[in-house]
Amino acid sequence: MSSDLERRLGPLDGAAVVVSNVIGGGILFTPPLVAAAVPSPLLFLATWVVGGLLAFTGAMAYAELAALRPRAGGEYVYLRAAFGRFAAFLTGWTSFVAGFSGAVAASSVVLAFYLGRFIPAAADATPLLTIPLPLVPLVVSRQALVALAAIALMSWIHLRGVGPGRFVGNFLAALKVSALLIFIALGFGVGAGSSANLQQGAGPVGGTAWLLALIPVMFTYSGWNAAAYLAEETRSPGRNVPLALGLGTLAVLVMYGLLNVLYLYVIPVGELAKVKGSVLDVVADRLLGTRAGDVMGVVSIISLAASISAMTFAGPRVYFAMARDGMFFRGASRVHDRYHTPAASIVAQAIWSGVLVLSGGASALTNYTGFAVVLFAGFAVTSLFVLRAQEPDAVRPFKAWGYPVAPAVFTLASFAIVANALWADLLKPVVAGSQWGPSAAGLIVIAAGVPLYWWMTRDKGGA
Repeated sequence: MSSDLERRLGPLDGAAVVVSNVIGGGILFTPPLVAAAVPSPLLFLATWVVGGLLAFTGAMAYAELAALRPRAGGEYVYLRAAFGRFAAFLTGWTSFVAGFSGAVAASSVVLAFYLGRFIPAAADATPLLTIPLPLVPLVVSRQALVALAAIALMSWIHLRGVGPGRFVGNFLAALKVSALLIFIALGFGVGAGSSANLQQGAGPVGGTAWLLALIPVMFTYSGWNAAAYLAEETRSPGRNVPLALGLGTLAVLVMYGLLNVLYLYVIPVGELAKVKGSVLDVVADRLLGTRAGDVMGVVSIISLAASISAMTFAGPRVYFAMARDGMFFRGASRVHDRYHTPAASIVAQAIWSGVLVLSGGASALTNYTGFAVVLFAGFAVTSLFVLRAQEPDAVRPFKAWGYPVAPAVFTLASFAIVANALWADLLKPVVAGSQWGPSAAGLIVIAAGVPLYWWMTRDKGGA
Protein backbone atom coordinates (compact mmCIF):
# COMPACT_ATOMS: atom_id res chain seq x y z
CA MET A 1 0.00 0.00 0.00
CA SER A 2 1.17 3.53 -0.84
CA SER A 3 0.07 6.85 0.63
CA ASP A 4 -0.63 9.01 -2.41
CA LEU A 5 -3.84 9.65 -4.30
CA GLU A 6 -3.72 10.53 -8.00
CA ARG A 7 -4.95 13.81 -9.46
CA ARG A 8 -7.04 12.58 -12.40
CA LEU A 9 -10.40 14.34 -12.02
CA GLY A 10 -11.55 17.37 -13.99
CA PRO A 11 -14.34 19.88 -13.29
CA LEU A 12 -17.04 17.88 -15.11
CA ASP A 13 -16.17 14.79 -13.07
CA GLY A 14 -16.68 16.72 -9.83
CA ALA A 15 -19.86 18.33 -11.15
CA ALA A 16 -21.24 14.87 -11.99
CA VAL A 17 -20.60 13.74 -8.41
CA VAL A 18 -22.49 16.81 -7.13
CA VAL A 19 -25.47 16.20 -9.42
CA SER A 20 -25.64 12.50 -8.55
CA ASN A 21 -25.28 13.19 -4.83
CA VAL A 22 -27.98 15.89 -4.67
CA ILE A 23 -30.72 14.73 -7.03
CA GLY A 24 -32.34 11.84 -5.21
CA GLY A 25 -35.47 11.13 -3.24
CA GLY A 26 -35.81 14.61 -1.78
CA ILE A 27 -37.16 16.25 -4.94
CA LEU A 28 -39.78 13.48 -5.15
CA PHE A 29 -41.18 13.84 -1.63
CA THR A 30 -40.54 17.37 -0.26
CA PRO A 31 -42.51 19.55 -2.76
CA PRO A 32 -45.85 18.72 -1.07
CA LEU A 33 -44.42 19.91 2.27
CA VAL A 34 -43.34 23.17 0.68
CA ALA A 35 -46.66 23.59 -1.15
CA ALA A 36 -48.55 23.11 2.14
CA ALA A 37 -46.55 25.92 3.77
CA VAL A 38 -46.46 28.14 0.66
CA PRO A 39 -49.76 27.70 -1.26
CA SER A 40 -48.81 30.32 -3.87
CA PRO A 41 -47.27 29.11 -7.16
CA LEU A 42 -44.84 31.99 -7.55
CA LEU A 43 -43.74 31.99 -3.92
CA PHE A 44 -43.50 28.20 -4.01
CA LEU A 45 -41.07 28.46 -6.93
CA ALA A 46 -39.27 31.37 -5.25
CA THR A 47 -38.63 29.15 -2.22
CA TRP A 48 -36.81 26.63 -4.40
CA VAL A 49 -34.83 29.38 -6.14
CA VAL A 50 -33.77 30.92 -2.81
CA GLY A 51 -32.80 27.47 -1.50
CA GLY A 52 -30.73 26.91 -4.63
CA LEU A 53 -29.02 30.27 -4.27
CA LEU A 54 -28.18 29.47 -0.63
CA ALA A 55 -26.70 26.15 -1.77
CA PHE A 56 -24.70 27.98 -4.45
CA THR A 57 -23.47 30.45 -1.83
CA GLY A 58 -22.32 27.54 0.33
CA ALA A 59 -20.66 25.93 -2.68
CA MET A 60 -18.67 29.09 -3.38
CA ALA A 61 -17.50 29.21 0.25
CA TYR A 62 -16.43 25.57 0.00
CA ALA A 63 -14.69 26.44 -3.27
CA GLU A 64 -12.41 28.92 -1.50
CA LEU A 65 -11.73 26.45 1.31
CA ALA A 66 -10.99 23.60 -1.09
CA ALA A 67 -8.69 25.79 -3.17
CA LEU A 68 -6.91 26.90 0.01
CA ARG A 69 -6.56 23.33 1.32
CA PRO A 70 -6.93 20.96 -1.65
CA ARG A 71 -6.97 17.77 0.40
CA ALA A 72 -9.35 14.83 0.66
CA GLY A 73 -12.07 15.07 3.28
CA GLY A 74 -14.20 18.19 2.65
CA GLU A 75 -15.48 19.90 5.78
CA TYR A 76 -13.42 17.55 7.98
CA VAL A 77 -10.31 19.37 6.69
CA TYR A 78 -11.80 22.85 7.11
CA LEU A 79 -13.17 22.25 10.63
CA ARG A 80 -9.84 20.78 11.72
CA ALA A 81 -7.99 23.88 10.53
CA ALA A 82 -10.45 26.37 12.02
CA PHE A 83 -11.87 24.70 15.14
CA GLY A 84 -9.54 21.85 16.02
CA ARG A 85 -9.52 18.07 15.94
CA PHE A 86 -12.60 17.46 18.10
CA ALA A 87 -15.03 19.34 15.83
CA ALA A 88 -13.42 17.74 12.78
CA PHE A 89 -13.71 14.27 14.26
CA LEU A 90 -17.41 14.67 15.01
CA THR A 91 -18.22 15.58 11.42
CA GLY A 92 -16.15 12.66 10.15
CA TRP A 93 -17.69 10.25 12.67
CA THR A 94 -21.21 11.32 11.66
CA SER A 95 -20.32 10.92 7.99
CA PHE A 96 -19.13 7.37 8.58
CA VAL A 97 -21.79 6.07 10.92
CA ALA A 98 -24.76 7.66 9.13
CA GLY A 99 -24.15 10.46 6.63
CA PHE A 100 -22.60 8.42 3.80
CA SER A 101 -22.85 4.81 4.97
CA GLY A 102 -26.46 5.15 6.10
CA ALA A 103 -27.47 6.91 2.90
CA VAL A 104 -25.73 4.25 0.79
CA ALA A 105 -27.52 1.48 2.69
CA ALA A 106 -30.94 3.15 2.49
CA SER A 107 -30.55 3.90 -1.23
CA SER A 108 -29.50 0.32 -1.93
CA VAL A 109 -32.57 -1.11 -0.20
CA VAL A 110 -34.85 1.25 -2.16
CA LEU A 111 -33.04 0.29 -5.38
CA ALA A 112 -33.84 -3.36 -4.66
CA PHE A 113 -37.47 -2.37 -4.08
CA TYR A 114 -37.75 -0.66 -7.48
CA LEU A 115 -35.89 -3.51 -9.17
CA GLY A 116 -38.61 -5.77 -7.80
CA ARG A 117 -41.04 -4.28 -10.31
CA PHE A 118 -39.14 -6.12 -13.03
CA ILE A 119 -37.67 -9.00 -11.00
CA PRO A 120 -40.14 -9.66 -8.15
CA ALA A 121 -37.69 -11.70 -6.08
CA ALA A 122 -35.39 -8.64 -5.76
CA ALA A 123 -37.92 -6.90 -3.51
CA ASP A 124 -38.78 -9.94 -1.40
CA ALA A 125 -38.09 -8.99 2.22
CA THR A 126 -39.04 -12.42 3.62
CA PRO A 127 -36.26 -13.49 6.05
CA LEU A 128 -34.06 -16.30 4.79
CA LEU A 129 -31.71 -16.24 7.75
CA THR A 130 -31.50 -14.32 11.01
CA ILE A 131 -28.20 -13.83 12.82
CA PRO A 132 -29.23 -13.31 16.49
CA LEU A 133 -26.84 -10.63 17.66
CA PRO A 134 -27.52 -9.38 21.23
CA LEU A 135 -29.04 -5.95 20.50
CA VAL A 136 -29.73 -5.82 16.76
CA PRO A 137 -30.35 -9.06 14.86
CA LEU A 138 -29.14 -9.18 11.28
CA VAL A 139 -31.81 -10.36 8.85
CA VAL A 140 -30.84 -11.81 5.48
CA SER A 141 -33.51 -11.64 2.75
CA ARG A 142 -33.49 -11.58 -1.03
CA GLN A 143 -34.01 -7.81 -0.92
CA ALA A 144 -31.07 -7.44 1.46
CA LEU A 145 -28.88 -9.61 -0.79
CA VAL A 146 -29.68 -7.41 -3.80
CA ALA A 147 -28.87 -4.29 -1.74
CA LEU A 148 -25.60 -5.84 -0.58
CA ALA A 149 -24.74 -6.73 -4.18
CA ALA A 150 -25.31 -3.11 -5.25
CA ILE A 151 -23.03 -1.85 -2.46
CA ALA A 152 -20.36 -4.42 -3.29
CA LEU A 153 -20.45 -3.68 -7.01
CA MET A 154 -20.10 0.09 -6.57
CA SER A 155 -17.36 -0.36 -3.98
CA TRP A 156 -15.45 -2.73 -6.28
CA ILE A 157 -15.71 -0.26 -9.18
CA HIS A 158 -14.47 2.69 -7.12
CA LEU A 159 -11.76 0.64 -5.45
CA ARG A 160 -10.30 -0.29 -8.84
CA GLY A 161 -9.31 3.27 -9.63
CA VAL A 162 -10.44 6.82 -10.18
CA GLY A 163 -10.73 6.05 -13.90
CA PRO A 164 -13.39 3.31 -13.62
CA GLY A 165 -15.16 5.18 -10.83
CA ARG A 166 -15.20 8.38 -12.86
CA PHE A 167 -16.52 6.60 -15.97
CA VAL A 168 -19.36 4.83 -14.16
CA GLY A 169 -20.25 7.92 -12.14
CA ASN A 170 -20.32 10.20 -15.19
CA PHE A 171 -22.30 7.65 -17.21
CA LEU A 172 -24.95 7.24 -14.51
CA ALA A 173 -25.14 10.99 -13.90
CA ALA A 174 -25.65 11.59 -17.63
CA LEU A 175 -28.36 8.91 -17.73
CA LYS A 176 -30.09 10.41 -14.70
CA VAL A 177 -30.09 13.95 -16.07
CA SER A 178 -31.07 12.81 -19.57
CA ALA A 179 -33.98 10.74 -18.26
CA LEU A 180 -35.30 13.63 -16.18
CA LEU A 181 -34.88 16.15 -19.02
CA ILE A 182 -36.73 13.86 -21.45
CA PHE A 183 -39.49 13.41 -18.90
CA ILE A 184 -39.71 17.20 -18.38
CA ALA A 185 -39.79 17.83 -22.14
CA LEU A 186 -42.54 15.23 -22.61
CA GLY A 187 -44.45 16.73 -19.71
CA PHE A 188 -44.54 20.19 -21.23
CA GLY A 189 -44.81 18.94 -24.82
CA VAL A 190 -47.60 16.37 -24.63
CA GLY A 191 -48.71 16.47 -21.00
CA ALA A 192 -52.24 17.31 -19.90
CA GLY A 193 -51.33 20.32 -17.79
CA SER A 194 -52.33 23.98 -17.60
CA SER A 195 -50.24 27.12 -17.42
CA ALA A 196 -53.07 28.65 -15.39
CA ASN A 197 -51.90 26.51 -12.46
CA LEU A 198 -48.81 28.70 -12.28
CA GLN A 199 -50.96 31.72 -11.40
CA GLN A 200 -53.70 30.34 -9.15
CA GLY A 201 -52.90 30.25 -5.45
CA ALA A 202 -54.69 28.23 -2.79
CA GLY A 203 -54.31 30.55 0.17
CA PRO A 204 -52.28 33.34 1.78
CA VAL A 205 -48.61 32.96 2.66
CA GLY A 206 -47.13 34.29 5.90
CA GLY A 207 -43.51 35.36 6.23
CA THR A 208 -42.82 32.80 8.96
CA ALA A 209 -44.37 29.99 6.91
CA TRP A 210 -42.21 30.90 3.93
CA LEU A 211 -39.04 30.84 6.05
CA LEU A 212 -39.99 27.50 7.57
CA ALA A 213 -40.55 26.11 4.08
CA LEU A 214 -36.86 26.71 3.38
CA ILE A 215 -35.98 23.91 5.82
CA PRO A 216 -37.10 20.96 3.66
CA VAL A 217 -35.81 22.78 0.59
CA MET A 218 -32.32 23.11 2.06
CA PHE A 219 -32.35 19.44 3.04
CA THR A 220 -33.29 18.58 -0.55
CA TYR A 221 -30.29 20.54 -1.86
CA SER A 222 -27.86 18.86 0.56
CA GLY A 223 -24.93 17.20 -1.21
CA TRP A 224 -23.92 20.30 -3.18
CA ASN A 225 -20.49 20.11 -1.47
CA ALA A 226 -19.62 16.62 -2.79
CA ALA A 227 -16.83 17.75 -5.15
CA ALA A 228 -14.88 19.23 -2.22
CA TYR A 229 -14.27 15.73 -0.82
CA LEU A 230 -12.35 14.88 -4.01
CA ALA A 231 -10.06 17.95 -4.03
CA GLU A 232 -6.91 15.85 -3.52
CA GLU A 233 -7.67 13.89 -6.71
CA THR A 234 -8.66 16.89 -8.83
CA ARG A 235 -6.25 18.37 -11.36
CA SER A 236 -5.47 22.07 -10.74
CA PRO A 237 -7.80 22.11 -7.71
CA GLY A 238 -7.57 25.89 -7.27
CA ARG A 239 -9.42 26.21 -10.57
CA ASN A 240 -11.29 22.95 -11.09
CA VAL A 241 -12.86 22.36 -7.67
CA PRO A 242 -14.62 25.77 -7.73
CA LEU A 243 -15.74 25.01 -11.29
CA ALA A 244 -17.06 21.60 -10.27
CA LEU A 245 -18.94 22.98 -7.27
CA GLY A 246 -20.37 25.89 -9.25
CA LEU A 247 -21.39 23.89 -12.32
CA GLY A 248 -22.85 21.03 -10.29
CA THR A 249 -24.88 23.28 -7.98
CA LEU A 250 -26.20 25.41 -10.85
CA ALA A 251 -27.18 22.27 -12.78
CA VAL A 252 -29.16 21.04 -9.77
CA LEU A 253 -30.81 24.44 -9.34
CA VAL A 254 -31.97 24.38 -12.98
CA MET A 255 -33.18 20.76 -12.74
CA TYR A 256 -35.09 21.42 -9.53
CA GLY A 257 -36.59 24.58 -11.01
CA LEU A 258 -37.82 22.76 -14.14
CA LEU A 259 -39.20 19.83 -12.14
CA ASN A 260 -41.14 22.09 -9.79
CA VAL A 261 -42.55 24.12 -12.67
CA LEU A 262 -43.66 20.83 -14.26
CA TYR A 263 -45.22 19.69 -10.97
CA LEU A 264 -47.30 22.89 -10.85
CA TYR A 265 -48.12 22.68 -14.55
CA VAL A 266 -49.69 19.27 -14.00
CA ILE A 267 -50.94 19.62 -10.39
CA PRO A 268 -52.36 22.88 -8.89
CA VAL A 269 -50.47 24.01 -5.81
CA GLY A 270 -53.37 23.25 -3.44
CA GLU A 271 -53.61 19.70 -4.78
CA LEU A 272 -49.84 19.32 -4.75
CA ALA A 273 -49.86 19.96 -1.00
CA LYS A 274 -52.06 16.86 -0.53
CA VAL A 275 -49.91 14.42 -2.54
CA LYS A 276 -48.74 11.41 -0.55
CA GLY A 277 -45.60 9.62 -1.71
CA SER A 278 -43.61 10.50 -4.83
CA VAL A 279 -44.81 13.57 -6.74
CA LEU A 280 -42.98 12.35 -9.84
CA ASP A 281 -45.01 9.13 -9.81
CA VAL A 282 -48.27 11.12 -9.65
CA VAL A 283 -47.15 13.38 -12.50
CA ALA A 284 -46.00 10.38 -14.54
CA ASP A 285 -49.34 8.64 -14.01
CA ARG A 286 -51.20 11.67 -15.38
CA LEU A 287 -48.83 12.06 -18.32
CA LEU A 288 -48.22 8.43 -19.26
CA GLY A 289 -51.08 6.48 -17.72
CA THR A 290 -50.52 2.76 -17.15
CA ARG A 291 -46.95 2.94 -18.47
CA ALA A 292 -45.92 5.37 -15.73
CA GLY A 293 -44.90 2.77 -13.18
CA ASP A 294 -42.41 1.01 -15.44
CA VAL A 295 -40.95 4.28 -16.73
CA MET A 296 -40.50 5.76 -13.27
CA GLY A 297 -39.12 2.45 -12.03
CA VAL A 298 -36.30 2.64 -14.58
CA VAL A 299 -35.66 6.33 -13.82
CA SER A 300 -35.57 5.57 -10.08
CA ILE A 301 -33.13 2.68 -10.48
CA ILE A 302 -30.79 4.86 -12.56
CA SER A 303 -31.09 7.74 -10.09
CA LEU A 304 -30.41 5.55 -7.05
CA ALA A 305 -27.46 3.81 -8.71
CA ALA A 306 -25.95 7.21 -9.53
CA SER A 307 -26.40 8.37 -5.93
CA ILE A 308 -24.79 5.21 -4.52
CA SER A 309 -21.86 5.70 -6.90
CA ALA A 310 -21.40 9.33 -5.85
CA MET A 311 -21.49 8.52 -2.13
CA THR A 312 -19.09 5.60 -2.61
CA PHE A 313 -16.77 8.03 -4.38
CA ALA A 314 -16.92 10.86 -1.83
CA GLY A 315 -17.47 9.27 1.59
CA PRO A 316 -14.30 7.17 1.93
CA ARG A 317 -12.15 10.26 1.34
CA VAL A 318 -13.33 11.58 4.71
CA TYR A 319 -12.27 8.48 6.67
CA PHE A 320 -9.02 8.35 4.68
CA ALA A 321 -8.23 11.93 5.77
CA MET A 322 -9.14 11.17 9.38
CA ALA A 323 -6.96 8.06 9.47
CA ARG A 324 -4.05 9.95 7.94
CA ASP A 325 -4.33 12.44 10.80
CA GLY A 326 -4.45 9.65 13.38
CA MET A 327 -8.15 10.16 14.17
CA PHE A 328 -9.49 6.96 12.68
CA PHE A 329 -8.25 3.40 12.39
CA ARG A 330 -4.78 3.68 10.87
CA GLY A 331 -5.49 1.07 8.19
CA ALA A 332 -8.10 3.37 6.64
CA SER A 333 -5.28 5.68 5.46
CA ARG A 334 -3.88 3.05 3.10
CA VAL A 335 -3.88 3.75 -0.63
CA HIS A 336 -3.87 0.83 -3.03
CA ASP A 337 -0.47 0.46 -4.73
CA ARG A 338 -1.94 -0.25 -8.15
CA TYR A 339 -5.25 1.59 -8.20
CA HIS A 340 -4.25 4.63 -6.08
CA THR A 341 -7.58 4.70 -4.24
CA PRO A 342 -8.31 4.75 -0.48
CA ALA A 343 -9.13 1.05 -0.72
CA ALA A 344 -9.37 0.31 3.01
CA SER A 345 -11.78 3.21 3.58
CA ILE A 346 -13.94 2.10 0.66
CA VAL A 347 -14.11 -1.42 2.10
CA ALA A 348 -14.86 -0.09 5.60
CA GLN A 349 -17.77 1.99 4.32
CA ALA A 350 -19.09 -0.99 2.33
CA ILE A 351 -18.97 -3.27 5.38
CA TRP A 352 -20.75 -0.80 7.66
CA SER A 353 -23.35 -0.03 4.98
CA GLY A 354 -23.93 -3.77 4.67
CA VAL A 355 -24.46 -4.09 8.42
CA LEU A 356 -27.01 -1.28 8.27
CA VAL A 357 -28.83 -3.04 5.43
CA LEU A 358 -29.06 -6.28 7.41
CA SER A 359 -30.04 -4.54 10.65
CA GLY A 360 -32.67 -2.36 9.03
CA GLY A 361 -31.26 0.74 10.72
CA ALA A 362 -30.18 2.78 7.70
CA SER A 363 -33.30 4.90 7.22
CA ALA A 364 -33.59 5.65 10.93
CA LEU A 365 -29.95 6.75 11.18
CA THR A 366 -30.15 9.04 8.16
CA ASN A 367 -33.39 10.51 9.49
CA TYR A 368 -31.87 11.07 12.93
CA THR A 369 -28.77 12.82 11.62
CA GLY A 370 -30.32 14.83 8.80
CA PHE A 371 -29.95 18.08 10.75
CA ALA A 372 -26.24 17.34 11.23
CA VAL A 373 -25.63 17.72 7.49
CA VAL A 374 -26.80 21.34 7.73
CA LEU A 375 -25.05 21.88 11.08
CA PHE A 376 -21.59 20.83 9.89
CA ALA A 377 -21.98 22.65 6.58
CA GLY A 378 -22.78 25.80 8.55
CA PHE A 379 -19.65 25.33 10.67
CA ALA A 380 -17.58 24.66 7.56
CA VAL A 381 -18.66 27.95 5.99
CA THR A 382 -18.00 29.66 9.33
CA SER A 383 -14.44 28.33 9.11
CA LEU A 384 -14.03 30.55 6.04
CA PHE A 385 -14.19 33.62 8.34
CA VAL A 386 -11.86 32.01 10.88
CA LEU A 387 -9.20 31.09 8.31
CA ARG A 388 -9.37 34.50 6.67
CA ALA A 389 -8.56 36.01 10.06
CA GLN A 390 -5.91 33.42 10.99
CA GLU A 391 -4.22 33.28 7.59
CA PRO A 392 -4.74 36.69 5.96
CA ASP A 393 -1.66 36.35 3.73
CA ALA A 394 -2.30 32.80 2.51
CA VAL A 395 -2.52 32.31 -1.25
CA ARG A 396 -6.17 31.86 -2.21
CA PRO A 397 -6.54 30.73 -5.83
CA PHE A 398 -10.28 31.32 -5.50
CA LYS A 399 -12.19 33.68 -3.23
CA ALA A 400 -15.81 33.14 -2.25
CA TRP A 401 -18.19 35.37 -4.17
CA GLY A 402 -20.03 37.97 -2.12
CA TYR A 403 -17.77 37.66 0.92
CA PRO A 404 -18.57 38.44 3.72
CA VAL A 405 -22.31 38.92 3.18
CA ALA A 406 -23.14 35.81 1.13
CA PRO A 407 -21.38 33.26 3.38
CA ALA A 408 -22.76 35.02 6.44
CA VAL A 409 -26.31 34.65 5.12
CA PHE A 410 -25.66 30.95 4.46
CA THR A 411 -24.26 30.43 7.95
CA LEU A 412 -27.18 32.21 9.63
CA ALA A 413 -29.70 30.25 7.55
CA SER A 414 -27.99 26.94 8.39
CA PHE A 415 -27.91 27.60 12.12
CA ALA A 416 -31.54 28.80 12.04
CA ILE A 417 -32.56 25.51 10.40
CA VAL A 418 -30.66 23.51 13.01
CA ALA A 419 -32.09 25.58 15.87
CA ASN A 420 -35.61 25.04 14.54
CA ALA A 421 -35.03 21.27 14.26
CA LEU A 422 -33.66 21.03 17.80
CA TRP A 423 -36.49 23.18 19.17
CA ALA A 424 -39.14 21.06 17.46
CA ASP A 425 -37.55 17.69 18.29
CA LEU A 426 -35.90 18.31 21.68
CA LEU A 427 -36.86 21.45 23.59
CA LYS A 428 -40.52 21.74 22.61
CA PRO A 429 -41.26 18.10 23.56
CA VAL A 430 -39.63 18.71 26.95
CA VAL A 431 -41.90 21.72 27.53
CA ALA A 432 -44.99 19.90 26.25
CA GLY A 433 -44.16 16.59 27.92
CA SER A 434 -44.24 14.69 24.62
CA GLN A 435 -41.78 12.35 22.92
CA TRP A 436 -38.52 13.57 21.42
CA GLY A 437 -38.17 13.78 17.66
CA PRO A 438 -35.46 12.41 15.35
CA SER A 439 -32.97 15.26 15.87
CA ALA A 440 -32.76 14.41 19.57
CA ALA A 441 -31.77 10.86 18.63
CA GLY A 442 -29.28 12.35 16.17
CA LEU A 443 -27.55 14.18 19.01
CA ILE A 444 -27.10 10.85 20.76
CA VAL A 445 -25.58 9.34 17.59
CA ILE A 446 -23.13 12.25 17.32
CA ALA A 447 -22.31 12.12 21.03
CA ALA A 448 -21.51 8.41 20.70
CA GLY A 449 -18.39 9.51 18.83
CA VAL A 450 -16.99 11.36 21.87
CA PRO A 451 -15.54 8.30 23.67
CA LEU A 452 -14.17 7.04 20.34
CA TYR A 453 -12.47 10.41 19.82
CA TRP A 454 -10.94 10.21 23.29
CA TRP A 455 -9.67 6.69 22.57
CA MET A 456 -8.28 7.61 19.13
CA THR A 457 -6.42 10.65 20.45
CA ARG A 458 -5.53 9.47 23.96
CA ASP A 459 -1.77 9.50 23.27
CA LYS A 460 -1.75 12.70 21.24
CA GLY A 461 -2.90 15.23 23.79
CA GLY A 462 -4.83 18.45 23.19
CA ALA A 463 -7.78 19.07 20.93
